[in-house]
Amino acid sequence: MFWKFDLNNTSHIDQLLDREGVTLRELMEEEDVLQECKAQNRKLLLFLSKDHCMQELVTLITEEPPADLEEKTRFKFPNIACELLTSDVALINDKLGGDESLLEKLYHFLEQEPPLNPLLASFFSKTIGNLIARKTDQVISFLRKKHNFISLVLNHIDASAMMDLLLRLISCVEPALLRMEVLNWLNEERLIQRLTELMHTGRDEERQSNASQTLCDIIRLSRDQANQLSEVTEPDPLLTVLESQENVSELLKNMFEGERTEASVVNGTQVLLTLLESRRSGLEGLMDLYSQGFERSYTVNSSILRAIEPHLKDFQQLLLNPPTRSAILTTVGVLEQPLGSARLHVARLVASLLQTCDLSICQEICRLNTMDLLLDLFFKYTWNNFLHLQVELCVASILNHSAHSDHQNPGLQNHEERPATAHLDILCCFSMFVVCLFLLLADCSFSTFISRAEGGRRRGNMGHLTRIANTVVQNLEKGLAHSQINDLIKELPEDCRGRWEGFVGETLRETNRRNTVDLVSTHNLHSSSEDDDMESPFPNDLSIQQAFSDYQIQQMTANFVDQFGFNDEEFSEHDENINAAFDRIAEINFNIDANAAAFEACCKERIQQFDDCEEEEDIWDEKEINYATQIKSRSRYNPGWTASFSETEVSSSSAWGGSPQQEGEGPQDTNWASFTEFQPFSR
Repeated sequence: MFWKFDLNNTSHIDQLLDREGVTLRELMEEEDVLQECKAQNRKLLLFLSKDHCMQELVTLITEEPPADLEEKTRFKFPNIACELLTSDVALINDKLGGDESLLEKLYHFLEQEPPLNPLLASFFSKTIGNLIARKTDQVISFLRKKHNFISLVLNHIDASAMMDLLLRLISCVEPALLRMEVLNWLNEERLIQRLTELMHTGRDEERQSNASQTLCDIIRLSRDQANQLSEVTEPDPLLTVLESQENVSELLKNMFEGERTEASVVNGTQVLLTLLESRRSGLEGLMDLYSQGFERSYTVNSSILRAIEPHLKDFQQLLLNPPTRSAILTTVGVLEQPLGSARLHVARLVASLLQTCDLSICQEICRLNTMDLLLDLFFKYTWNNFLHLQVELCVASILNHSAHSDHQNPGLQNHEERPATAHLDILCCFSMFVVCLFLLLADCSFSTFISRAEGGRRRGNMGHLTRIANTVVQNLEKGLAHSQINDLIKELPEDCRGRWEGFVGETLRETNRRNTVDLVSTHNLHSSSEDDDMESPFPNDLSIQQAFSDYQIQQMTANFVDQFGFNDEEFSEHDENINAAFDRIAEINFNIDANAAAFEACCKERIQQFDDCEEEEDIWDEKEINYATQIKSRSRYNPGWTASFSETEVSSSSAWGGSPQQEGEGPQDTNWASFTEFQPFSR
């Protein structure tokens, strides 16, 4: 057999390389140049690794292209050059990492005045990051000789690519000993302190935001790597500085010094929240803080809390007098004074601080009446569910902490040991708040709490308020501090206790009943009611909405998408068994005896019976259909036009408004409409 096509055709790039005087730009014009490079085309790699080609590639990613070029093609060659330099080919990596003149040309990009071109900055960061991972010794040695490297990177921190470069230095260096050398070098360069200085209120917002994000990422990376690299006993110097009381105090000083802007408060609080964040690894711990509410699985360095405590009054002041924001239009109307990101982040911080179960912190929060203020905001901003969640977490932390009576309090690290009754001390601190919460819930009437009477719209905080009420009731019955909470209830006046009991026995019980979904019992109830009118076998809209809401708030784990409400073993069919789909037919139960009565009742209601009574009209008897002769003229601009099809005798006029045709007129006797008499629709 002879093949029609030659399968050994050489690529067009090889033909170009065989031609004398071929240029780099000509090769980069070829669509498959990247594929050939990654496929280790030896002839192409030898050409690209030539000195003049490498110099041109580096120039393309570090120098601004001419402004007169067309915008869609202006960065075409810089993008291709970056892809070639980062194609992870050993020959190119060796050439770029081993030639100091090329590294100098790359480094010169940082010496430009800000702002950098963001696209070129991303090309530069990607190229240097690839070299840090592949040619670690050479690149780290080169960068350590540059005493102004960290200063230049921070000078361009407004470009997110510089943030990525710093994170690569922390996370992509191996082995562990070399990584520790890099961390010590960055610590000697005072990287953390310099990033903290950028959080000052007077700094540019873009720099503040990127500096905050960098600090948060360093905290998470350092903690994750400390858990993974168990053979390294030396503590991470960057994390040590970040968690030190001195650095946290400096961060708080920068946040509140001078004019308090929303950007400085939000960015600084994000760093504090990360310091108080759960030490977890992997996707499974992503929602740990919010799904468990008041539970924590790690220890908090007490130096962080000791630095935050003196500034709680500053956060309290933010709740009272937040940064000015203009009115915004929402789906429920105009909000003259929005809650704002600053106050929302303060609420998140208070929730995280209460979850540490630190008595001193809780006493200060109680002294400032912070929880009362948050509860006022809870009812003022009835549609801000982000705020409602934080208030709920605060209440849960106060009422039901995860500490047990036979264990030491795991909430703090480097802190004096206290018995696990610390949560009881916290409850005592917030006793007045708990009493106010009881009184507030007890005064909730059925209509305001359920918010469904007379078609009223359910307020946005009702779901969280219901969960708060259930948390209170659960702690009254079997919580760790149920005796102390019951003592608080007993101290209330008799009428207050009566209102509380009425609220729990009527209002809250009815709310929980409405929010409880039992599809099986609902179906059985409707299907078994033979004597009643046939009703829909499905639950009411509220039950459906509640079921979907419960499904939505499930914790999203790594296999959430795979499950997604289905059982893989039940619904999956194996490719190797082509009869799988037919075999399952035998498993279907066609027995309808259980629902025969309901089916029969439905048929009687919806199907008209046919009786053979003589006096009744035969519905199948053929009749002559007569149409009305009076037809109104139609106009596209006459919306009131209607047609009348009442049964009348046919008049001598044509149904289309023309003259009747006489018999014997031949082809004209067809009863067709006379279209010449129609008026145009455009009138």
